[in-house]
Amino acid sequence: MSKKKNSEDIEKQEEETLREPQAPETPEETAEADPAEDTLQNELAAERDKFLRLAAEYDNFRKRSQKERLNLHKEATADAVIQFLPVYDNMERALSHETKDEAFYKGVEMIMTGFKSALENLGVTEIPAVGETFDPERHNAVLHIEDPEKGQGEIVEELQKGFKMGDKIIRFSMVKVAN
Repeated sequence: MSKKKNSEDIEKQEEETLREPQAPETPEETAEADPAEDTLQNELAAERDKFLRLAAEYDNFRKRSQKERLNLHKEATADAVIQFLPVYDNMERALSHETKDEAFYKGVEMIMTGFKSALENLGVTEIPAVGETFDPERHNAVLHIEDPEKGQGEIVEELQKGFKMGDKIIRFSMVKVAN
C-alpha cells in the first residue's frame, strides 16, 4: 500500500508543478510584482484592443463596400431597362394592331416574348393595374371617370405599363381610375 500511496503523492506533486502559476493573492505578493511587467501587460492589452477595433472596422468597410457595389449594379441595370421601355411600348402597340400578314405578326410576337423573358431574367416585373385598387406608390392616375359599376378607386384601364425591379419602381403605371 505504501508504494501505491507514494505513486499517488508523486502524481499530485507533478500535477501541481504543471499547473499555471496563480496570480498573487496577498498584498505583500502584489507589492513585489514587477512594474515593468504591468506596463508591458497594459501595452499588450492596448495593442490587442487596437487590433480588434481595426479588424472590426475593416470588416464593416468590406460589408459596406459589397453592399454599395450591389446597389450600384442594381441602379445601372434599372437605368438600362428604362432606356428599353419605349421599345417595349412600341412592340406592345404593334401587337395590338391587326395585320393581314400572319408571319409578320408571329415574328413580332416572338420578339416580344424574348423581350419579356430578358426583363424577367433581370428581375424586372410588370406592375398589376387593371382591376386593382389605385395605389399612388405604384400607379400614376392621368384620367378619372365616373362609373357606378366600378368600385371607388378601381383602375379601369392601363394606358402605359409600369415596371418594378425588386421593390424599386422603375416606371409607374399610367392608369384611368373610376369614381
